[in-house]
Amino acid sequence: MSEADKTTSFYNRLREQLAESTDWPSNYMFKFILPADDEKKLTLQNIFKNHPVKIKERNSSKNTYVSISIEGVFDSPDEIISKYKQVSQIKGIIQL
Repeated sequence: MSEADKTTSFYNRLREQLAESTDWPSNYMFKFILPADDEKKLTLQNIFKNHPVKIKERNSSKNTYVSISIEGVFDSPDEIISKYKQVSQIKGIIQL
């Protein structure tokens, strides 16, 4: 199975799980870890700039990484997946 097929399979499974377990629109929290790089943090924040969200940041003990939680109300599983796909383009980011 190719990497693209694995990614498609993952997002299809996530879409099904979100649709079955949640009534939409719903509150959803994204969690990410990324290198402590202001440009990458800004890129992440810009993905959510047109959506009302609360953003919380927490630096690692050595300030080499930052944990970012982004919470807001989203309309559908497709909107969640769209955000994950946009975020996945940021080099070095870990999606939890």
